[in-house]
Amino acid sequence: MSIPDISREKSAALYDKAKTYFPGGVNSPVRAFKSVYGTPLFIEKGDGSHIWDADGNEFIDFCCSWGPLILGHNHSSVREKVMEVMQKGMSFGAPTALENELAELILSNNRFIEKIRFVSSGTEAVMSAIRLARGYTKRDKILKFEGCYHGHTDSLLVKAGSGLVTFGETSSAGVPKAFADETIVISLNDKEALQEAFNEFKGQIAAVIIEPVPANNGLLLQTPEYLEYLRRICTQNGTMLIFDEVISGFRIGFEGAAAYYNIQPDIITYGKIIGGGLPVGAYGASAEVMDHISPVGSVYQAGTLSGNPVAMAAGIAQLTELLKPGFYDELHTKTAHFVKSIQEFVANRSYNFKVFTIGSVFWFAFTDRTGISTAEEIDPASMLKFKEMHRELINRGIYLGPSGYEVGFISAAHTMADLETTKTAIFDSLDIVFKQGS
Repeated sequence: MSIPDISREKSAALYDKAKTYFPGGVNSPVRAFKSVYGTPLFIEKGDGSHIWDADGNEFIDFCCSWGPLILGHNHSSVREKVMEVMQKGMSFGAPTALENELAELILSNNRFIEKIRFVSSGTEAVMSAIRLARGYTKRDKILKFEGCYHGHTDSLLVKAGSGLVTFGETSSAGVPKAFADETIVISLNDKEALQEAFNEFKGQIAAVIIEPVPANNGLLLQTPEYLEYLRRICTQNGTMLIFDEVISGFRIGFEGAAAYYNIQPDIITYGKIIGGGLPVGAYGASAEVMDHISPVGSVYQAGTLSGNPVAMAAGIAQLTELLKPGFYDELHTKTAHFVKSIQEFVANRSYNFKVFTIGSVFWFAFTDRTGISTAEEIDPASMLKFKEMHRELINRGIYLGPSGYEVGFISAAHTMADLETTKTAIFDSLDIVFKQGS
């Protein structure tokens, strides 16, 4: 049965005040809780797998700051390293040994890139990778996929138009049509559309960019065969393949999706996890490609806070933990057990509900499909059920991202007790959602 809504009095008051300062009261749109019930929760602290809001409500957190907190909140190794470095200063706009240390940690454990450039966000990493691909190939057009999100870069903030192969249509005011006209948008998992795009724009496509694990519009898992085909057709056409691994990098394995699928992209973008919870991004490629970047090459990219020592320190501490033997095996085993229990429950109840998963990432979908690999296969009406589920889970102390299109994350800090508590809350919530819908 439903239980009373938690108190949000202090969060609501903070939100009312925030709306006088920020557009919509937030600094990133999804935080406004427009897709779920209630006002946004203002988070006061986090520790391990738990967070607390301004009203003192405690939650088991599966948002994990949208993925980077793979060790959980306030991990001692990360916190202590950051505090140590902060004593010496927080920004210099000059090289530090910490940049070398984090780069060596990444490059010596990643077969897929030879040089790297640190930036301050995933969006900045993608923007820079696109510029590098255009500068390297001397071409202008970019091909992206409906359902993949690559940050708020103008040329990628586009959606598909009508037709099998189409130029993108702007999905935000302020994005010039001329920018969108350089971006081709097709559906995921469609070889015919991909081939048609290369036929129609022969010799014009600088790069194809894809989330190899699309996780910003549901979890739209692609087959290895399709990703291998994508690699081949890019190679055949002299087009660079960019893997946007801002979410999947270091999350499904230290070498990310490139290693998971054993596919060599031309450029890879990273973010989130390599900052240990602080703002950071990166892009990497072969030494030959990366040497097209200024100051040794003609592709310009710069940033005052790139390689910020505090972010580098957090990344060093976090990635060191990820490299410990058995880290990913334990995390993935824990996630698989969690997902399996939920799948068994819904199967016994004959609920149209699936949990899609890879590594320690999961996505709840109200569907009877055995697989969802394209944005078009997601039923928008199913989001009403997620809205109900989200409210029931919040009231039971379980925090998911406030949108049915967002994925969830399990961290090393989630205990088996946390997961048992969460499963009970999910089972009760699903019973309510499907009873209301019957």
